[in-house]
Amino acid sequence: METPRTNKDLLVDGLKTMGITLFLAFLGPLILHAGLSNPEKPLYIPLVIAGILICGGAIYFGFKGIRIIMDSLFGKK
Repeated sequence: METPRTNKDLLVDGLKTMGITLFLAFLGPLILHAGLSNPEKPLYIPLVIAGILICGGAIYFGFKGIRIIMDSLFGKK
């Protein structure tokens, strides 16, 4: 019986996706804090919206990266 192997190309793709997640996970709160700390500035609303969208993107890419890594380890069913 052949043992299942890890798909290394898929694993690398998953790790790259997790790298994007890490970048967005730091960038989103940074922009959100910059927007919320200056409510009298004209860029208040665009910075808050951009920060929320980037935080949402971090969550999306996090789940996507975990799914890709799990598919590389256990194979698609």
